[in-house]
Amino acid sequence: MNTRPAWPLTLYYDGDCPLCAREIQTLRRHASVQRLCLVDISLSDFHPESIGHTRQDLQDRLHARFADGQWVTGLDATLWSWRAAGLGHWAAPLTWPALRPLLELAYRLFCRLRPHLDWLPHPDGSQRCRKQQCDSTSAH
Repeated sequence: MNTRPAWPLTLYYDGDCPLCAREIQTLRRHASVQRLCLVDISLSDFHPESIGHTRQDLQDRLHARFADGQWVTGLDATLWSWRAAGLGHWAAPLTWPALRPLLELAYRLFCRLRPHLDWLPHPDGSQRCRKQQCDSTSAH
């Protein structure tokens, strides 16, 4: 994407993923809603068909859409979300041509492993609602 982006960027992320949720906390602290909108695809009231995707598509690879309708995925979605938050310098290595193939490989590996990382501590605390059920016994 070489043209000037049409803000805001809407980032579709999986809030059930502990690593993803940590990254979103960082982005949320730095971004304004005029530049970055965050949509948690794990919520039961999110309907992926309304944006022309399946939940599986969105879970398999990070997706983001600019205000003009242009989509970016994977590492590019990460890069542009960090730029939207004013933290593009942290994501600058994603633009380095010599490093990009290695980062793409690492990203594909992460995408395969991500569903198996739910054992990691979640930044929202140990009590998380899963599949519309919460463990209320741990709250007392």
